[in-house]
Amino acid sequence: MTPRPYVVLSVATSIDGYIDDTGPERLLLSNAEDFDRVDRERAAADAILIGAETLRRDNPRLLVGSEQRRRDRIAADRPEFPLRVIVSASGDLDPDLRFWHEGGARLVYTTTAGRARIGDRLTGYAEVVALGAAVDFAALLADLGERGVDRLMVEGGGRIHTAFLSADLADELLLAIAPVLVGDSGAPRFLHPARYPGGSRRRMVLDDVTRLGDVAVLRYLSQSTPADGSPTTMETPQ
Repeated sequence: MTPRPYVVLSVATSIDGYIDDTGPERLLLSNAEDFDRVDRERAAADAILIGAETLRRDNPRLLVGSEQRRRDRIAADRPEFPLRVIVSASGDLDPDLRFWHEGGARLVYTTTAGRARIGDRLTGYAEVVALGAAVDFAALLADLGERGVDRLMVEGGGRIHTAFLSADLADELLLAIAPVLVGDSGAPRFLHPARYPGGSRRRMVLDDVTRLGDVAVLRYLSQSTPADGSPTTMETPQ
């Protein structure tokens, strides 16, 4: 049995379940207090993961912004920044995005075809790992576990969150709800249609509700997650 990371999904949504609108600028759903909470969660993580679609749309840095939190990580003999992980089945990744030029170590999980497409474009920017014909998220977690990642923070987007939840690989969900309505069917949603384990009859455990200004943050645990958030184990894929 190989330990796999404790997986925390982190997302901010509108009241009607959207993570953005269709305007040219990113819709900021969180407020200053909630952004600080997210920064604290990042500082606690060993790795932060997003999908390539989110990388292309938002051009994020995925860094820990607080200098004090970075100093605390170093004092605890941890890297200044968590490992930053990109998932891209297609390998369509632009090395000019700011993600590749700031912060610490970076890792890309892709497919065999995606690896061929990437070629040497990310040499010096990231390690690239091919997971076969498709991205196997259980294999991805097993590989991160082998690399010493105990806590993984997943920041989206919708397809990535859907993949973890539908595969029953999420231990915790941090859901920040902003007091706005998007109402645009063309806008990206938190989750996509999928066959979720247990379907609508399976209830997650509401562990905490926090008010941060006008944002409500709900902490849900999967039914199998220990209350102390200790890592679970999984068979290593052969």
